Amino acid sequence: MCGIVGVLSIGEAWKNKNVDPNVLERMANLLFHRGPDSNGIWVSDDKRCGFGFRRLSIIDLTPAGNQPMSTLDGSATIVYNGEIYNYQKIRDELRAKGYSFRSRTDTEVILYGYKEWGTEVVKKISGMFAFVIWDQEKEILFGARDRVGKKPLYYSFFEGYFIFSSEIKSILSFPNFKRELNLNEIPNYLNFGASSNRSTLFKGVFKLPPANYFILNKKGDIVVQRYWNPFILGLNQDISEKEATSIIIDLLRIAVEDRMMSDVPFGVFLSGGIDSSLNVALMSELMDRPVDTFTVGFKELQKYNELHYARKIVDLFKTNHKEILIDSSDAFKVLYDLVWYEDEPNADPVCIPLFFLSKLTRESGTIVVQVGEGSDEQFVGYNWLLRDYKFYKSAWKFFKYLPYPIKRTLYTFSKPVFKTFHQYLPLDFIRRATFGEEYYWSGVSIFPPEEMKILFKAQYLYLSEVPWKYVQSLLKEANLLSDGNINFLQWVLFIEISQRLPELLLMRVDKMGMANSIEARVPFLDYRLIEFTMSLPEQLKVPDGKTTKYLLKKAVEGILPNEIIYRKKQGFWAPINEWLRNEWFDFAQSKINNSNLFKFLFNQSYIDSLLVSHKKGKGKNGFKIFTLLNLAIWYEKFFDNQPMDFFKI
Repeated sequence: MCGIVGVLSIGEAWKNKNVDPNVLERMANLLFHRGPDSNGIWVSDDKRCGFGFRRLSIIDLTPAGNQPMSTLDGSATIVYNGEIYNYQKIRDELRAKGYSFRSRTDTEVILYGYKEWGTEVVKKISGMFAFVIWDQEKEILFGARDRVGKKPLYYSFFEGYFIFSSEIKSILSFPNFKRELNLNEIPNYLNFGASSNRSTLFKGVFKLPPANYFILNKKGDIVVQRYWNPFILGLNQDISEKEATSIIIDLLRIAVEDRMMSDVPFGVFLSGGIDSSLNVALMSELMDRPVDTFTVGFKELQKYNELHYARKIVDLFKTNHKEILIDSSDAFKVLYDLVWYEDEPNADPVCIPLFFLSKLTRESGTIVVQVGEGSDEQFVGYNWLLRDYKFYKSAWKFFKYLPYPIKRTLYTFSKPVFKTFHQYLPLDFIRRATFGEEYYWSGVSIFPPEEMKILFKAQYLYLSEVPWKYVQSLLKEANLLSDGNINFLQWVLFIEISQRLPELLLMRVDKMGMANSIEARVPFLDYRLIEFTMSLPEQLKVPDGKTTKYLLKKAVEGILPNEIIYRKKQGFWAPINEWLRNEWFDFAQSKINNSNLFKFLFNQSYIDSLLVSHKKGKGKNGFKIFTLLNLAIWYEKFFDNQPMDFFKI
């Protein structure tokens, strides 16, 4: 796991725009937290291309694993962030073809894999990755991001240069780069809790979407192309429950074992839920020593803790366990640090306990952990997702197919009622059905468009239409990949692996882990498991209409105790409702009311009503207020501060 940066001089004027190694070093050093073990700078002989690197050593801890790394003949050079779990198999295949290796790293395997198979190398590798290769012979830059977007890759075109990095702050540090707000991503952040999978809140700074690669030629022409189809297995209507559960647990065993590949200590983030507990159980089967487990809880507000269940797993599997307890004061102290590491505001308050959990892990000497993200999306693990599934199959279909004049009338007359009771999401569902929009937009809608129409000032009301346009583009992509044959739960999984998982959940894991120089691996998001669960019929995932994670629970019976499998789902969260009603209220109110961004963009009266209502305990607006607070702190950090202050945590 590492931090990568790079610059390519493009166009006709490239000879007058040599890449400066000092600039590369400055960019790379801003990523010190991603790679404290070593660094490296490489510039091509013609000064056209340059890479910078910070290394967190996981495989082959010797200097032979340092980057940037070039082929023996110098025809190709790579910078790479991630882990390839099947690299030894591919290395054997390449050796049989006559390639020789100087290291034991997966980096070198990607490099020579590219020499042998070109862009097709991305289809052969299994893992989490973001890498860029300069092909000196073809004079092209080739970069790729893993199938589910576990690792980030940002890029920008600026004054004759193509710039890329693992984090946006390195791009912003490029000489004379002008920071500008990208207004079109604000509504995506407000709705989804994160920007889209292709752009950022900084104008001119883009993301390479998950499951995509790019090719950039020396003229500066870029082609971005998708390389993975999660619908590849089709829909298997004939598979039985017994067959499905057997395959699920087999695939999970493979995924967990693959992710135990490491030359440094590894462990598990343990919440006590079924997902993290299963990681512990399957790792225990393969180890001759106790699994290292790590748990975070809260000193007060015990209802948010799952320590009781985590300790049951610790006792059952005899793990080497460590815990950390935090409170509102601990969390408050790191709010500014978090937006720095995030680059963009992440509205998920779980970033707070994750930061402290990652800190505990690193201080305990563990560098690699397995985490449980990705299970709920594949196995209908959220109560609200089960609710949405049943609603979609009943009331939604009935309302959707009513004549338009009736729908429009119902929408018009229901508006004032829903607004009176501040029920903006149900109102937005009615609006979606009325105007032919898709029902499911991803697992979170913090400020749905109906609420944005009140939040935004009049001149910015058009921004409320942005999230649906983005969802439309993802829906079009899903239909193309599935040949138009897609059911509700397939759509749910596709949009989750396209937006919420990579840009909210996986980025909270990546950014908070990397802030503390640890690597997090995600067994449930092995692409082979996703392809299989995508192929399962709805009636197999939700046979009784009331049990969340039905198939996974059946699959792990006998591996985990029933009190873990069938306990009520609590979820990993942070007590922001209480903190923002009490200890944090004055701070949040001040930051939000005095934000230079908010003064020109939002209706202050509506924000005031959210704050006052929450303070009085009349509603649970903590998530909304935290979303706004994070945005205000981020804007202050990245736009209000003077340039020299920007590079300080």
